[in-house]
Amino acid sequence: MITSRNQLAETICALATPAGVGAIGVLRISGKDAITIVNSIFVGSNLNKADSHTLHLGKIMDGKDIVDEVLASVFVEPRSYTGENTIELSCHGSPYIQQRMLEVLVKNGARMAQPGEFTLRAFLNKKLDLSQAEAVADLIASNSEMSHKTAMNQMRGGFSKEIMVLKEKLVNFASLIELELDFSEEDVEFASRPELKTLVQNIYALISSLVQTFKMGNAIKNGVPTVIAGKPNAGKSTLLNTLVNEERAIVSAIAGTTRDTIEEAFVIDGIVFRLIDTAGIREHTSDVIESIGIEKTHEKLKQASIVLYLFDAIETSFEEMTKELEFLKDSGAVVIPIANKIDLGDPKAIQKKFEAREDIIFISSKEQTSIAQLKKRLKEAIEKDQVSNDVIITNVRHYQSLMLAGESLQSVLQSMEMQQTGELLAFDIRKSIYHLGEIVGDITTDDLLTNIFSKFCIGK
Repeated sequence: MITSRNQLAETICALATPAGVGAIGVLRISGKDAITIVNSIFVGSNLNKADSHTLHLGKIMDGKDIVDEVLASVFVEPRSYTGENTIELSCHGSPYIQQRMLEVLVKNGARMAQPGEFTLRAFLNKKLDLSQAEAVADLIASNSEMSHKTAMNQMRGGFSKEIMVLKEKLVNFASLIELELDFSEEDVEFASRPELKTLVQNIYALISSLVQTFKMGNAIKNGVPTVIAGKPNAGKSTLLNTLVNEERAIVSAIAGTTRDTIEEAFVIDGIVFRLIDTAGIREHTSDVIESIGIEKTHEKLKQASIVLYLFDAIETSFEEMTKELEFLKDSGAVVIPIANKIDLGDPKAIQKKFEAREDIIFISSKEQTSIAQLKKRLKEAIEKDQVSNDVIITNVRHYQSLMLAGESLQSVLQSMEMQQTGELLAFDIRKSIYHLGEIVGDITTDDLLTNIFSKFCIGK
């Protein structure tokens, strides 16, 4: 990663499109000398005299050799993604051509960019704050409608605005309290304690609501961990195959066929569910390999957000089902009870057998009966966790900073209850401001920036 500010003054280049053969490839060049360097190898318009946001057709030359015919997009500082002079060269998508063009650029004064260096420069040049910069990576990695929407909202500053409003209110009060300290001998009070208490309570409530969105946000970003649990031969593998519409798991009449966990992803209305088929939840088995699979089942249950509890509607008694549901409660996940194999008996008799529980879904994985109802219940299980505000926390770093900011505000309230001095109040308010500042990048360290931007792809 970047080790000195001198490196940030250099002109960088990289391939901005995925490596490999395609119709076109795009190379990005950014830095003080970006336009001059490209102009020295470009035959066509004089790019040094070009207006910002203009396109120019020409040829890239390596001495007397034509490397390719390209379209040069010119962005004059500060009107660019990085805030620096930037050129994007659209060339033919041959890997040989792209590599040759990079070599010519380096030969003429540019250097290869490091991962995330373009976005790092955008942050340092105040084109993006830190949370927006992180959202760029989330946007690139988005794999569903909801993850795309969440990342786009954050990149456009939705989350940053919330944080900056909270931070500004705290800064105003902190300033008044610290002003009191300068006049401590005169016993004056510039910051109304009742108003401060109301403000801190309101901000703490807002931070708490944001913290509560993290579970949902993490699920949107990484997929909702959804475990299919039940006794061996309840039809778990058949259900997984039905939901993902693929013969992913081995199906057999022999109990204990699934020895390990099997994971597959599928999407319902923009929500990605990470479906996990398990070995079963029976307590004892003489098969050593199957017993290891059962141990893994218990591990996955602890990590699940949703548990699809599947049981054989014909073979399972109401009492047995109730006992297993009680066991699954300890997972802390949303548990959806599903009676399977209703095609093997009288559906009305089966429903009457379990009528004491109104939340059971009656299905046949084999015949795909009521699978649409199950998918609807899965979506509802996630949507009920959503909060009314549009901002959803997806980043664990933001979550940790909000937690620390909330703890500092709790200390402020406790100090006020104990009628502590303004100096202690100011200290805890400053701590809360610090943690909020960490989120948007007002407070940064080189290690933090390295950790964040090194995860980006080269060219972004």
